[in-house]
Amino acid sequence: MRFAVVALLAGLCALALARPEHKFTDKQQAERQRDVLRLFRHLNQPSYYKDHVEIAQQFHLERHYDSFSKPEVAKHYYQIYQYGLLPRGEIFSVFYEEHLQQAIALYRVFYYANDYDTFYKAAVWARQHVNEGVYLYALSVAIVHRPDTYGIVLPPIYEVYPHYFYNNEVIQEAYRYKQQYYGQGYGQQEQQQGGYNGYTINANYSGYYLNLHPEQSLSYFTEDVGLNAFYYYYNIYYPYWLGGEDYDYQHERRGELYYYIYQQILARYYLERLSNGFGEIPVYNYEVPLETGYYPSLQYPNGLQFPTRPNYAHLYEYFYNYGQRYGNNKYAYSYTHVQDYERRIRDAIDRGYVYTHDGQRVNLYSEHGINVLGNLIQSNPDSPNSHYYGALQVYARHLLGYSYQPLNKHHVAPSALEHYETSLRDPAFYQFYKRIVLYFQKYKNHLHAYSEQDLTYQGVEVTNVEFDRLVTYFDYFYSDISNAVYVTPQEYEHEKVQIRARQQRLNHKPFTYKIHVSSDKEQQASVRVYIGPKYDEYGRHFNISQNRLNYVQFDHFTYQLKSGENVIERNSHQNYFYQDDRTSYRQLYQQVLSAASGNGEFSVHQYEAYYGFPRRLLLPRGTYGGYEYQFYVIYIDNYPLGYPFDRPIHYDQVFHNIPNFYAYSAKVYHRHADDINASTAQH
Repeated sequence: MRFAVVALLAGLCALALARPEHKFTDKQQAERQRDVLRLFRHLNQPSYYKDHVEIAQQFHLERHYDSFSKPEVAKHYYQIYQYGLLPRGEIFSVFYEEHLQQAIALYRVFYYANDYDTFYKAAVWARQHVNEGVYLYALSVAIVHRPDTYGIVLPPIYEVYPHYFYNNEVIQEAYRYKQQYYGQGYGQQEQQQGGYNGYTINANYSGYYLNLHPEQSLSYFTEDVGLNAFYYYYNIYYPYWLGGEDYDYQHERRGELYYYIYQQILARYYLERLSNGFGEIPVYNYEVPLETGYYPSLQYPNGLQFPTRPNYAHLYEYFYNYGQRYGNNKYAYSYTHVQDYERRIRDAIDRGYVYTHDGQRVNLYSEHGINVLGNLIQSNPDSPNSHYYGALQVYARHLLGYSYQPLNKHHVAPSALEHYETSLRDPAFYQFYKRIVLYFQKYKNHLHAYSEQDLTYQGVEVTNVEFDRLVTYFDYFYSDISNAVYVTPQEYEHEKVQIRARQQRLNHKPFTYKIHVSSDKEQQASVRVYIGPKYDEYGRHFNISQNRLNYVQFDHFTYQLKSGENVIERNSHQNYFYQDDRTSYRQLYQQVLSAASGNGEFSVHQYEAYYGFPRRLLLPRGTYGGYEYQFYVIYIDNYPLGYPFDRPIHYDQVFHNIPNFYAYSAKVYHRHADDINASTAQH
């Protein structure tokens, strides 16, 4: 498998290694990149490219069954297409079974096309005839999994679907500009002032107009477009429904990675909570009103508002079920489903085994037990029994999101939790997945704690660690949101409409750090660096045994140690887990046009073809006086994801005496961007 080695090495950002620039000198590759980018423009209206219109009219799926390695997938899709698909303009959510099945069927058409030409024609045909959300999701999953589109860069999802990333007022302002000012020289005025031939809209976060709950003050983090894009792309590369016969994830420890991704997201969120005066992520009980409300400030492209959850929502009554017909609407029973599935998961962990579909027992406390448990909780095709242990996350998202009960399968109003693009915005996301992570920890608590032998890397001692001064600040990020508005065929073809959003986002000054290591011989070592809290929200110190789940993997690399003293210098741009902002759609497209015509070279960082945590968020927000965090530098060999914080730690007996471990405390300061610029200018 092409992802396996990277996935096991990197963990959190399994496919996002910061490799050198990958240059596509092959003209065909540049042409395919151009083709793919054109498929993502203005998805809420038909494509007006002349070749797209022609292909869509001439391509007939039912005449090309022999062009697919599995002709039955094309036949099946044509049958459901004739029966009636989700219409264009309606809202799609992968967490509604009817929608998901349509997306899977279309994905299989794309994936099993015999060659690139058939794939492309099928994609163009679907671009014109299929629901926008179904099309976008199925196409994206197919592109990152097909061998002949490997390495193709998907455009930034926040530029493809701005409605899911920017608040109502931003989208409305984009509409207003397009209707009133476009073509009257307004954009030209901006070009003279700032070098941009378009219109810029200042974007705020959802707490700007209505802060329904104090936790919404963290919206600069939870609504960061890069963070939400990371979560979206992770679920494009590892869809919970994909596996088994369709794609072999067996060798990628997919279940273990599922646990690790969420544990790391929660730990990073907790660090941000601390610097803002909040403490532990709250826990909830399904029988007790959910304290944390959420007002998303988003609207769908068809004008429908995202559902709002009030403070102290009664989950057990589920208000929106009142007066509705339950019938065959399984989502109306979400409260019952989540209780049943969680109980069965707890029982399996305590018993030490799970039941397969045919009643066979699978031992959980074996070498690959964590992977089995992860597959089971995610309810993916590699789960031992997805029917019995259930799709917990599907029903929990519906219940916690407080979404409305649909009257039919075509008219739904999903909550923010029912889209990967918007899930991280809702504080309930973190509260639910805290429950999931604690189930994994319930399992890990049955395993033996790491011994001194497990933790020691013979002959290696970390003698000192040095960090530069760590400073965070907010700076402006620009994102093209032109796809939010509707354009004429002429505007579409010539890309005349340019609108962008300007938003303040958390960032940090570049920094370096040094690790001093003594080795008794020449040898290669794997180095992991973690960051975590030293004190809780009340200023109380807690040791690693109490705090191990709150550590974020900060860096991971291999290093060839020489015999004697070694000084390793790393900088914040070498980090393997984190990714710079993706190249904008417009810039990517101009590059590939030049390369495809033979007049240039398409140059882009290869990590953009994968997914990664935003580099801007490498450090949690500091405070003016400095907020103190704890770093751990650990030299190891080949151990599980999250080692050594993945299991209980007997700190007083073992952990603090290990020579290849080193704890270092450092403060993170927060400054205004102008102060940083002034300080830089002085030097």
